[in-house]
Amino acid sequence: MKSVAEICSDLIRFDTTNPGSGERPAAEYVATLLADAGLEPVVFESAPKRTTVVARIDGDSPDALLIHGHLDVVPADPAEWRMHPFSGEIVDGCVYGRGAVDMKGSCAMTLATVLDLVARGVRPKRDLVLAFLADEEATGDFGSRHAVTEHRELFDGVTEAISESGGFSVASGEHRVYPIAVGERGTAWMTLTAHGVAGHGSKPAVDNPVATLAHALSRVASHQWPVRLTPPVAALIEHLSEITGQRIDLDRLDEEAARLGPLGSLFKGQIRNSANPTMLDAGYKVNVVPSTAGAHVDGRYLPGLREEFLETMDALLGAKITREFVNLEDAPAAPYPSAFFDELAGSLVAEDPLARPVPYVMSGGTDAKSFARIGIKGYGFAPLMLRPDLDYFGMFHGKDERVPVEGLEFGTRVLARLIT
Repeated sequence: MKSVAEICSDLIRFDTTNPGSGERPAAEYVATLLADAGLEPVVFESAPKRTTVVARIDGDSPDALLIHGHLDVVPADPAEWRMHPFSGEIVDGCVYGRGAVDMKGSCAMTLATVLDLVARGVRPKRDLVLAFLADEEATGDFGSRHAVTEHRELFDGVTEAISESGGFSVASGEHRVYPIAVGERGTAWMTLTAHGVAGHGSKPAVDNPVATLAHALSRVASHQWPVRLTPPVAALIEHLSEITGQRIDLDRLDEEAARLGPLGSLFKGQIRNSANPTMLDAGYKVNVVPSTAGAHVDGRYLPGLREEFLETMDALLGAKITREFVNLEDAPAAPYPSAFFDELAGSLVAEDPLARPVPYVMSGGTDAKSFARIGIKGYGFAPLMLRPDLDYFGMFHGKDERVPVEGLEFGTRVLARLIT
């Protein structure tokens, strides 16, 4: 049987860059591993080579747990990497490559865990549904969204789900803090358009849409979004105060996040809404004032604050700018405190006596948004023990992405405790 590190290396070697040639080769690899173990994976495509794999393992209870991960990755420039991003090389105790953290390493942990349980004839305490998805690094249209709309029956009985961006360790003195995500910010990707009057660039502009758009984007970029403490983030800050033995000043959270370093990163991007201009499209010749100008903005909002976010955006943009959504997804939230959160925390503590599990809200988004549409409560829990010198957040979409082999092995032990 392949080790978790070998499976991780194998998955990395499939170039599943999104956009690119699709996830099919990696999906076929996953399906083969599952089929060889005696399972019956369901393989389907939303478009040519946009491939997803789903499998179910019977347990002692039909109240099912979904473990999902995505097979696609963001682009990587080999010239910027210490080793080729699709080599899957194991060097200095780490598996290198695009997707090592986000999230082929997590997919490898899931596979290694369930394959070992099946080989040993161990029955999980509840049904397990495993989903290896396409297209998470875009909108999910070819992956999780397609799965929940066209293959809803595969997720019958599922009440909770676990996936990426939680369960990783953050060093803190004599403790290791493990954030478990109980929610994530909503997504509002917008296309902005300013309309004006075309004319010669040498003449006084009647209504220059480039200038109108530039002023609007400046207002958006410079806006100081107010702090909004949601209950899980407030609970996180309270836990961090207890763990560090230092009071965190709620009136100076930006400064406190900087002071706390890696621990501060757990709430720095989760205390307010945000909007970042990311793309511009205007004009076609230097001496021509165009009739339109466009831009894209990446907007994110906290659970329960969608309307406040949109009202603020409209006020910042002004009446002369129209907006359309490229992607609009609600901010999902899972119950906390809850018995299932306690199960997740307990499985970490059982493998790491220094573990201090805490609630956490993700600043970005995952496929949990799609599964929330069909009533599945999603938690960020891909357990990983990291070396203190590894910047977990910096490796997401960064260069020299890598994951410790011992961290992957730790994750498989935690997952095994959780599901048996």
